[in-house]
Amino acid sequence: GRDRSSRRTHCRASTRCVRRHRAPAACSRLAAYKLLKELVLLRRLRHPGVVQLYGQCYDNSAHPDIRITAMLELGSPLEMIQLLQTTWEERFKVCLSLVKLLFYLAHSPLGSIVLLDFQPRQFVMVDGNLKVTDLDDASTEELSCKDDNDCMLDFPTKSFILKCSAAGKCEGINEKKNLFNAYRYFFTYLLPHTAPPGLQPFLSDILNATGDLRYGINETLRAFEKILHLYKTGIYLQKRPPVLQEYISLKGFRTRETQDYKCWPSYSHLGCLLSVHNAEEAAGICNSQPQCQSFIVTQQRTWTGRSLASFRSHLPDLIPDANAAIYIKRSASSREKL
Repeated sequence: GRDRSSRRTHCRASTRCVRRHRAPAACSRLAAYKLLKELVLLRRLRHPGVVQLYGQCYDNSAHPDIRITAMLELGSPLEMIQLLQTTWEERFKVCLSLVKLLFYLAHSPLGSIVLLDFQPRQFVMVDGNLKVTDLDDASTEELSCKDDNDCMLDFPTKSFILKCSAAGKCEGINEKKNLFNAYRYFFTYLLPHTAPPGLQPFLSDILNATGDLRYGINETLRAFEKILHLYKTGIYLQKRPPVLQEYISLKGFRTRETQDYKCWPSYSHLGCLLSVHNAEEAAGICNSQPQCQSFIVTQQRTWTGRSLASFRSHLPDLIPDANAAIYIKRSASSREKL
């Protein structure tokens, strides 16, 4: 029942090859080789962060450009501009998924795998999850060396010299190349913006350590999992002064879903719907927004298990609901009759 996409040897890379080298036959063979190599990798690499290969066929009677066809899991292209407009929690999920994928690639059954053409366009979103879909430029080869100077890792803004091992290989070069690309294409854009203040020091540590390649993928994954734990448990909120006593709680009621003031980023286009750990955090958010007069912690959950809270600029019509509660600012309740 899953949607599928097909991939053939005739692709944009082959077209660019012909345009550059004027050798259609050689370019077709190269494209066929790259697709076959990609199919081998997709068969061997079983991970939630890699698109599924459903099957492939070879038609010897077809035109050489389209003899090999692969059926892959269908995803939507990763749109960074659109992703930047989502909530911090969703952006963190994308980065965490990427880190888990890079951890797997660093310890894969085939050895350490580097994505040579690491770009956001290599990834797709499938049911809200990040997956790599383009592996034709992946490689398990690690750079040979005689000394550390042979292990130069060059990027447009930075260069790094890695260690040359006794085996004559640049230690961790594939892993470090993937990690720095994740830092420059994903982490720097997706992690800091609108992050919860209590988590910002931990996020800064990740950005600094991956940007300087002081962390490997193992340390990076541990750092991400620590942030996830702090976020899910609400530990990062412990130093905040309590403010919930400034609100009256009406248990057994909820509000109608009507349009209200907007906040960014919100889970709803109708109003201000944000992820919270509990009512105390929601009260702190309501206090920080001049329009907010009341809020309700809904039964909806995000991927982390946190609740969604709806914030309101006025006292709405109340609907009986035994499982709900609405919180109203005491200053607002004194102005209006409940």
